[in-house]
This record gives sequence, structure tokens and C-alpha cells, in this order.
Amino acid sequence: MTRTMNRNFLDTPKRSDKPRDHGLTSLIDNGVPTRYFIDVIESKAHLIDVVKFGWGTSLVTKDLEKKIECLVENDVKYYFGGTLFEKALSQKKLDGYYKYLKQYNCEIMEVSDGTLYISPQDRARYIADFSKEFYVLSEVGKKDADESDNMPISQWIDEILADLFAGAKKVILEARESGKSGICDSEGNLRKDLVARISKSDFRLTDAIWEAPNKALQAQLITSLGSNVNLGNIAFGDVIGLETLRLGLRSDTFSLFDRAGRSVVPVPDRRRARGGSAADRKRAESESGNTDDAMIA
Repeated sequence: MTRTMNRNFLDTPKRSDKPRDHGLTSLIDNGVPTRYFIDVIESKAHLIDVVKFGWGTSLVTKDLEKKIECLVENDVKYYFGGTLFEKALSQKKLDGYYKYLKQYNCEIMEVSDGTLYISPQDRARYIADFSKEFYVLSEVGKKDADESDNMPISQWIDEILADLFAGAKKVILEARESGKSGICDSEGNLRKDLVARISKSDFRLTDAIWEAPNKALQAQLITSLGSNVNLGNIAFGDVIGLETLRLGLRSDTFSLFDRAGRSVVPVPDRRRARGGSAADRKRAESESGNTDDAMIA
């Protein structure tokens, strides 16, 4: 029998098994070498939920099929970054983009407007259309630091709620691979006021994936939102380090979870984004297939 976890004799936060709705770890492949990619996935798949092929890297990745085959064999989901969607949209080639998703048997896709302006009406339409066949992730926040800084917190919240109502399964909160935009300022500091306001909004925290490309951001988000916060843009070399942060096994979170037997699994909460009448919300959820929130069971 293959062991995926060593015996834990300590009191640490409880982590749910895959497929799961919370505590997600989403990696970003920014072009890592194929052998390294395979080594990481094969040895740490029990800790990895999904891999994003960042921005447009999939178009120039020689061993894309080999990488995807490895992910499928190890029960790790995958999708292509939202910038690829934006580029296809800007060139009026969404038909080609759709065929590309089908060619690689994608179950997940991302709708974003981090670079390209998309009206709220069009954004909702794209989410609704793609959610008929895909598990849709949307992304809120801008890649330009100044533009993100000038984006009112109320707009963040409105866009999150609108995306979930349109049919998105989860909403990614932008930080870029650099960790210097979106939920962070241009110096890389987490915008704690933004995090606090978003976390108190009228949607389930399990519906959000917070981009956290470095240890400092990971530790701050775990401290603020708990061990089972969904985190994205995780580097391939940070999988084990992140898991120890989640469990209080690293100095940065050492004292967070020191009460014996403490569980930080989120209390079941069926809230979804509010918008329209109750009947409208129920119908939208039904039409989008938004009834099973685990990451593609």
C-alpha cells in the first residue's frame, strides 16, 4: 500500500481529503522543466489539487501532453491561465480557444479581465456560456498595480458576487506571480483592509482562491483566514513548505494552532452570492451546474 502521509502524532489543524472544496493548493507552471514537473507531481500529488499553466505558456510548452498525462495519472486537475482567454477574445478567436480546451480535455477554464477590459455584461455572459460545459474559475483584480490600487473595495466585492451569480464555481483573487498587484500593493504587502472586507462579504470563503506566490503572503493569509484557505499561484518548489505553514509546523505559523485537537475546517455554509430573487438564484445555480462545489470530483 502506498502511503501519502506520515503518521502525525501532533495536534494540528484537520485537512480534508481530495477532491475538496476548501484548503485547495493550486500550483502555477510558468514553464518548469518537464522532468522536474513530473517529479513534483508524482511525489506530492496528495497535497496538490490543481495546476494552472500560466498565462499563454501552454502554447509554447513542448511537452504539454506529457505534463497533462502526468496530472491525469496522479489525480491533479489542470487549466490554462486567464490571459490566454483574454488574448483569444481580443483577437475574436474564442472558437479556436474553445477547440483548444477540448483538444486537451480541459474540465476547468478561467474567465478574467486582468489585462483586457471586458464589460460586466459581457463578462457575465462568457461565464454563463462556458459554465454549461466547464468548471469555470473567474478572476477579480487587475495585473497593473496602480489600476488595482485605484479599484474600490466595493468593486472587488461586487465583481466577486456577480461572477458567482453568473455561474463561476470559484473566484481567484489576483496577486500575479510577482505578488505585487491585486490583493497586494506594489511593494508586495498584503492589503489587509481589502482581505478583511472581502472575507466579511456575503459569500462563502470557500468560493475564493487567494493568489499567494510567496511564503510571506501564504503565512499572512493562513493567519487571517485559517489553515484551510484556498491558495493559488503556488510555486512548484513550495508545496511542502505551504503544507507545513497550514499545519503550524513552521515558525511563521507556529503558535496559530496550538490548542489541542483544534479543528479549523470551515463550518458548513451554503451561502452563495446574492443577486436577484431566490428563484432566480436557484435557477442560475441549476443552469450553470453550480451544485457540487468540490474541485471537479
